[in-house]
Amino acid sequence: MGNVGVILIVGVSMLALQAGPALPSTTGTQPAAEQSPAPGDVFPAFDAQAVNGGVQHVDFPKGSRTVLLFFLSSCSVCHKMIPEWNRAYQRRPPTLKVFGVLLDQEPPGFFAVTPLAFPVLRAPSREFLQARKISRVPVTLRVGQGGKVEDVAVGIVDPIRLGEIFRP
Repeated sequence: MGNVGVILIVGVSMLALQAGPALPSTTGTQPAAEQSPAPGDVFPAFDAQAVNGGVQHVDFPKGSRTVLLFFLSSCSVCHKMIPEWNRAYQRRPPTLKVFGVLLDQEPPGFFAVTPLAFPVLRAPSREFLQARKISRVPVTLRVGQGGKVEDVAVGIVDPIRLGEIFRP
């Protein structure tokens, strides 16, 4: 019976690593682990500061699809996804828009050491993330016209599943 408990603990630990870290809370309470955008939710247009300067308006007009990649520069699980996201971005159809959304302040030299093929924006605010149910990272999110969420993946995503999210 003791071995079963050990296996369960290891299994739960592996699941927690797979899902990635919860975002730090400023209220002292942790967000619900299962809270994330779901297919059918509406993700409204937003403006965000690009890491390389300027403001980017992200909207979801008719006939468009956009993939949003939410991550922390301090997240080891996110670091495992970055090469996969880069490959998916390179193979994406030209009509698919892709934006990384950085949720923390990157350390000096982060982008020199961690090259990203896609444009990266800074999350506008903690309230922005809470209103959009972003409580864990990494999150890979495909949004269609009108801001309708079409597909969501939280944690590490295998290349085949990632290809489905980046499909035209």
